[in-house]
Amino acid sequence: MVELRVWAPGGVPEVRAGDDLVTLVADALAADDDRGHRLADGDVVVVTSKVVSKAEGRAVAADDREQAITDETVRVVATRAHDHGVTRIVENRLGLVMAAAGVDASNTPDGTVLLLPVDPDASARALRAGLQARFGVRLGVLVTDTAGRAWREGLTDITVGAAGVRVLDDLRGTTDTFGRTLEMTVAAVADEVAAAAELVKGKVSGRPVAVVRGAGGFVTDEDGPGARPLVRAPEKDMFRLGTAEAFEAGRRSVLGDGSGAPGLVVRDDG
Repeated sequence: MVELRVWAPGGVPEVRAGDDLVTLVADALAADDDRGHRLADGDVVVVTSKVVSKAEGRAVAADDREQAITDETVRVVATRAHDHGVTRIVENRLGLVMAAAGVDASNTPDGTVLLLPVDPDASARALRAGLQARFGVRLGVLVTDTAGRAWREGLTDITVGAAGVRVLDDLRGTTDTFGRTLEMTVAAVADEVAAAAELVKGKVSGRPVAVVRGAGGFVTDEDGPGARPLVRAPEKDMFRLGTAEAFEAGRRSVLGDGSGAPGLVVRDDG
């Protein structure tokens, strides 16, 4: 039998800057023991990046959220105007391509926004070390955030930081049930676990931590390289720019800047 079990303990209080997040998470997990949810070797603890950012003091004053997005942006991928303003898809300083650079204005005091952790992998390693010391079991830890996906409606959680989890499962070179050799299949295990955890954490339930049991085959002894392997390398990105940005890049490559050559009329009709 193959089984995956996922649960989200309650009891994590509102997190503030400077709080010991390891203790807050561990206390919630320990209290959950009474319900038969005792941590075991191979469990993966999934923590939303929002509480990590709060504990690390990543809430910043920002009367203008757009400026905070600009400050976190390394590269603009695409922009689109709509009835509520302009959506920017950008690459942030972590290499993640996300709407609004991952800047979050929900569940934060008025006049502030929440930035992603400075180093989510380091945050995951610290949580893993503290939780393993507290409970005496081998765990994986994921730090997750909500993101959209190209060509798909709706949001899901993805992994932005990892420790002790093999985040990709490279199946290339293996064979399927018909004996065919797989040539392209690399499963995003950490993102799949993150999405499963979000089903029990929810967006407004006040449960920022979940435990996933059944993915122990991907839990490693060492912390590993973190979540970075999940980020596609630029040379492998077939859709690096949005439509308008790609047109502009093409125009510049032909005409250059300030060349005085006749301009191209470019429309982005969506």
